[in-house]
Amino acid sequence: MSQEIWINLPVKDVVRSTAFFNEVGLHAASVGNERARLVIGETAILLFPVAAFEKFTGSKATDTSLDAEVIFSIGAESREEVDAFIQKVELAGGSIFSRPSEIDGWMYGAGFADLDGHRWNLLYMDQSKMPKQS
Repeated sequence: MSQEIWINLPVKDVVRSTAFFNEVGLHAASVGNERARLVIGETAILLFPVAAFEKFTGSKATDTSLDAEVIFSIGAESREEVDAFIQKVELAGGSIFSRPSEIDGWMYGAGFADLDGHRWNLLYMDQSKMPKQS
């Protein structure tokens, strides 16, 4: 069995979503309006028009203005990377639902929604300040 996993995500406009992800510094490539592939590390997220997504899932896509079905978390290398990324998100038209801040004394992160309202989290973890397991 293959050990690869692909995440399928419905979007209203494949080309516009592809441009957004490229503007914020993630690598996305579209095949016209039919689909796009967004690669983060070793994970592929496939962007499909809402109608195509609903056809092959057999159910309606989540209304992201009302509900959140998942949050995608991305690791950052530094606090500065979190801050710079969030600035790019704002300039590219995304919305910030959690401003960059320290969490529990050893993490620093922020949360944003892409153009379709899908939620993302960017997180830097300072391992030297991580609480010790007892």
